[in-house]
Amino acid sequence: MMGRKFSRRSLMEFPILLVHTLFLLLFPLPLLSEHDNFVRQPAGQLIITPHQRSHSDPQQVHISLVGKEKMRVSWITEAKHAESVVEYGTESGEYSAKSTGEHTSYRYFLYNSGKIHNVVIGPLKPGTTYFYRCGGSGPEFSLKTPPHNFPLEFVVVGDLGQTEWTASTLKHVESREYDVALLPGDLSYADSQQPLWDSFGRLVEPYASKRPWMVTEGNHEIEIFPIIYPQPFQAYNARWPMPFQQSASTSNLYYSFQLVATHVIMLGSYTDFHAQSQQYNWLRSDIANIDRAKTPWLIVLLHAPWYNTNEAHQGEGESMRQAMEQLLYNARVDLVFAGHVHAYERFTRIYDNKVDSCGPMYVTIGDGGNREGLALMFKNPPSPLSLYREPSFGHGRLRIVNETHAHWSWHRNNDTDAVVADGVWIESLSSSQACSIQQDAPNEEL
Repeated sequence: MMGRKFSRRSLMEFPILLVHTLFLLLFPLPLLSEHDNFVRQPAGQLIITPHQRSHSDPQQVHISLVGKEKMRVSWITEAKHAESVVEYGTESGEYSAKSTGEHTSYRYFLYNSGKIHNVVIGPLKPGTTYFYRCGGSGPEFSLKTPPHNFPLEFVVVGDLGQTEWTASTLKHVESREYDVALLPGDLSYADSQQPLWDSFGRLVEPYASKRPWMVTEGNHEIEIFPIIYPQPFQAYNARWPMPFQQSASTSNLYYSFQLVATHVIMLGSYTDFHAQSQQYNWLRSDIANIDRAKTPWLIVLLHAPWYNTNEAHQGEGESMRQAMEQLLYNARVDLVFAGHVHAYERFTRIYDNKVDSCGPMYVTIGDGGNREGLALMFKNPPSPLSLYREPSFGHGRLRIVNETHAHWSWHRNNDTDAVVADGVWIESLSSSQACSIQQDAPNEEL
């Protein structure tokens, strides 16, 4: 992938990687799970994607939705004098509009990030291809805005990483059109080795620069060291800013966005979620402001699954489920996507560990291509709540056809070509007479 030619900057990164690796060996990160006695299939080889442009040229370009009819363009330059500006238009090489943004950077042990640029462009017309250039130099990129009406297609892929399996997943994703990518955490698997964040950004740039990538955090984004770096998510928050302010959230770790009569909520599994927490109160308020008559589809993403019959990571999402499940059930959430477990599993509609036709359909899709391999062992006998489960790499697609029906499919990429191994039609709960929206009752424990 990307050849084997390394720039001077790339060669300079290897000593930093070695230092970080030595530090991790001497001071390992605390384990987040006590249930790691499962067997993983050997993962694909790690891909290091070098920087092959000039210091002032943009690299690691990716886009995200931010408010109505706008997008954020994010990129990094090694040159500190590079401007945070994006020129764009609907004709290649002809830029009729220009936006200026802001920049940031961060330091982590011996590593100093490049200049991280963020520029919001728009208003943009729906379903339109735009050509754009970052910082006034370098290559031209193109993006396509989501449609104004249904159908709307999401790609869902978790625990992506940067291995040969990752490259396979991304190739299969791009083989068919989609509108927005949803990633439920564990992006780069840098695990404090900051140059791997840069390598990941270069690897995904050909894809993330064309369609909006909306992400939430996983455990591999935490990156803390007691006393020295006690603040988590430093690299994640700097590199992947999401539109949390637009949904009245106070944290980049949880937010929501609206697109074509669909409301998507991105929750944080690794920040406080108890009934007195800011995230809980934000979620409660966000749900209360949704008009399901105008927004028939409600989707939630988080990292640690609430329901899981794999031997891996058993019970790690249970406390969050107990805290928040009733909010999602009362709001008639249609689907909940999670990652963390490196396998695919689709459940029936559930509430409180029981089949419930008015509960969300739960899907675990932590099989994007991570470096740790697959979680091969499922619990037996199978739970009646679990309808399909398979430890293979792949990605999912949610195609919302109209206000009442959507189709979910899981595409296995163990094969040369992506194969649709699982699929199901889904009816929106807002269209079900038996599942009227429940008002959230006051919490007597508050």
